[in-house]
Amino acid sequence: MVVCGDDGLAHRLAAELRGVYGEQVTLLVPPSERTVRTPVVGRARAASAALLGVVTAAVARANGAASGGGQPVGSVRVVEAAEATEAALADAGVERAAALALVYDDDETNIRAALTARRLNPRLRLVLRLYNRRLGQHIEELLDQAAALASGTGDLDLDASTTVLSDADTAAPALAATAVVGTTKVVQTDGLLLRAVERPPLRPGQSPASGLATLALLSTTSNDPAGADGSEGSGEQGPILLPDPQAVRAARGRGTVVLEQVSYAGPSLSSGRGAVPSFASLFSRRLRWSLAGLVGCVAALAVALTVVTGEHPLYATYMTLLDLFAINEPALHQSTARQVLQLLSGLIGLLLLPVLLAAVLEALGTFRSASALRKPPRGLGGHVVLLGLGKIGTRVLTRLRELHIPVVCVEADPEARGMATARRLRVPVVLGDVTQEGVLESAKIHRAHALLAVTSEDTTNLEAALYARSVRPDLRVVLRLYDDDFATAVYRTLRAAHPHALTRSRSVTHLAAPAFAGAMMGRQILGAIPVERRVLLFAAVEVAGHPQLEDKTVGEAFRPGSWRVLALDRTARDDRREETAVEEAYEDALAGRASGWVWDLPDTYVLQKEDRVVLAATRRGLADLLGRRSRQRSGA
Repeated sequence: MVVCGDDGLAHRLAAELRGVYGEQVTLLVPPSERTVRTPVVGRARAASAALLGVVTAAVARANGAASGGGQPVGSVRVVEAAEATEAALADAGVERAAALALVYDDDETNIRAALTARRLNPRLRLVLRLYNRRLGQHIEELLDQAAALASGTGDLDLDASTTVLSDADTAAPALAATAVVGTTKVVQTDGLLLRAVERPPLRPGQSPASGLATLALLSTTSNDPAGADGSEGSGEQGPILLPDPQAVRAARGRGTVVLEQVSYAGPSLSSGRGAVPSFASLFSRRLRWSLAGLVGCVAALAVALTVVTGEHPLYATYMTLLDLFAINEPALHQSTARQVLQLLSGLIGLLLLPVLLAAVLEALGTFRSASALRKPPRGLGGHVVLLGLGKIGTRVLTRLRELHIPVVCVEADPEARGMATARRLRVPVVLGDVTQEGVLESAKIHRAHALLAVTSEDTTNLEAALYARSVRPDLRVVLRLYDDDFATAVYRTLRAAHPHALTRSRSVTHLAAPAFAGAMMGRQILGAIPVERRVLLFAAVEVAGHPQLEDKTVGEAFRPGSWRVLALDRTARDDRREETAVEEAYEDALAGRASGWVWDLPDTYVLQKEDRVVLAATRRGLADLLGRRSRQRSGA
């Protein structure tokens, strides 16, 4: 496996491949003098620490003495190169590699290197880190087509497939869900939103709540698994991933993580807003009350004129409007009551003119500002304050609006890449440096539900969190922190200072690295869900070629602690020529499903080689499943 990158994701990905999958890894990194940030991981992640020791030692050697070749499986070879040129990729051994991950922070660099690598090795499995999703789809098709043509048969070899991932897309659902509902995690796939809900331990006599599957049993020392978000291994007994039903029933004093399905319809990016603003958005609340009051006064005057003159109500209303707009004849020779009503109508007409002018100005301002940045409404509350509209912040903003959560963004750079998204979604934005006094107050932080700080600077995120806590001590705070040790110290300090407030720390590279590693092993990773400081992967897997799955029931294919079948691709199932009796009996349950996936498979369903399923797997479980298949192909 070859990993090329210039930031922390490359180091974490190499650590994942080496420590979890036991692969031989070559790490292509810029020279040491160009390295901006030294990759630091938690003391509890022995595999990562071991890798970084190798990296440090290799970089310290003169010219990075990365002599290749016969190193044992699981070792790491380090190659230094300023760019992933053809010579550098050849030196890294791309021509002999099984997979290549290009995780530079620049899309153009990754695309250029991918085209070069495909030419050097048409059978190479490629994993690219691209932020532009539309461009990524075209690049994936192009590279797959090149691999198919190079094979000579015109058919794509799955081992030479291309997978385009984004660390922002992988981590954004977890970051958004953490801010919204604390420890809940979400994974999105094919029009479905799946969330992992953390539930407290059951009381005596209480029956477990329904769900698609129990993904984990949480640590025993704390019912709130937040403790592990700040430091790994904080409990006496860590989480149990993918437990069997007996373990779930026998668990006492443990919380659970249960998978639930939440569906939503319609184009989510519009956030329920059409091209024409609603009436409520055209006029402020004060102006609407003023208009309602004037209408009430006119109605009262019309009723009074009907009583005084005895005229028909419609005629009385018409006369009142004429008096209101000062276009009626003076009531010189009429009764005193009629003259008083006419004067009152004229006075109401004078008050109506400025109100109508204000309504016109507000409406014009609303239409004019439809493409401009909105300001937070005066009465806004219960929203999420999102700090940072960079690569990660933009994806998090999109996820929050898909969940119909009100958001106020804070950004110092008016040219940030997420500003266009904020305008399109009509999300309020406060421009200013969050370290300056008054910026968070402008975002209504005192009435906010949570603060989500996802800038690229750990110190900025921490400063914003501390200032927000000084304004509101019980505020829910979610920090994007790179350094695990720093995250542990921050978590413990904030937890001690504010024991009744919710504090979380998340690392984008920590959440994204398992997905990239799984894709390098040849599988399409749908997403990852953190369980304390461990990670569960959701992967779409072809049953064919896996003896652990093929011709086995869903119950027999379940391996506690390793993997579990969650869903069946209905599209692949409908293409079968034959169906078993169990499938025919289950056909009624499939009727009326809008999605292509069936998420409530019975344990008696038999998996066949034509099936495509979604697995929830631990990292080691997925490595075991994929590793056995590769050894069988090689005849081991």
